[in-house]
Amino acid sequence: MFPSPSFVPPSRPPLPARPPRHHLPAAPPRHALGLGIALLLLALLAGLLLRLDRRPFFQGLDDRWAASVNDSAAGSPGGDGLGGFVTVLDRLGGPLGMVLPLLVIGCLCVYGRWRSGLFVFTVTVVANLVVLLPLKQLADRPRPPHPLVLVNDGSYPSGQVFSAVTLVVAVAVVVFPPRARRWWWAFGASYVLAMMGSRTWLHAQWLSDTVAGALVGVGTCLVLWRAFARLLETESERMASNSLWL
Repeated sequence: MFPSPSFVPPSRPPLPARPPRHHLPAAPPRHALGLGIALLLLALLAGLLLRLDRRPFFQGLDDRWAASVNDSAAGSPGGDGLGGFVTVLDRLGGPLGMVLPLLVIGCLCVYGRWRSGLFVFTVTVVANLVVLLPLKQLADRPRPPHPLVLVNDGSYPSGQVFSAVTLVVAVAVVVFPPRARRWWWAFGASYVLAMMGSRTWLHAQWLSDTVAGALVGVGTCLVLWRAFARLLETESERMASNSLWL
């Protein structure tokens, strides 16, 4: 009797390796979807409260902040340094500010990064129409008395702050590598805080309006960042293999 040969099980084919990924665009953080939805729901609940009660529980804080801003701005002519700075921020937060995201989108598309361009367009332009404007109509909050700039109806939430936040986050996701992104976050936070202060200094919005604008902006960016994650991952893989145009 010859010894039977030892049984060798067939080897499994190796799992396909994931293609290498470029550091741009950035991947969304964990729990981005849940956190984004929570922030949007918080802003929505505050908007419903404003719809039902013209003097919500946070109106006292808004009044005190507005009074302190009025005292600070009482002796400041509109053309001095601070007045000129907040006027520039007002222009950047208005229709002129839409030029910046359009420039970013154009540059991305020139280099074949249309997926990132679509993400920036959705975050900065489409979300303004689909998320911000309906929330303004829902809350229908009057502006503070005697604004120093031309404003339209609907004080809550702040559209200028929303636009500042969405631009900062969108640019961070698609433009800056990890090391430079840390500095961009610091600059972006300073820019958003300056925009929030300028809106109250100009009597254009209440303090809570600016806080809500920031919350809605961050929440919208997190939700859309998660929604575009697969498309942005495809672009990062194509960037790593230098095949954007294929």
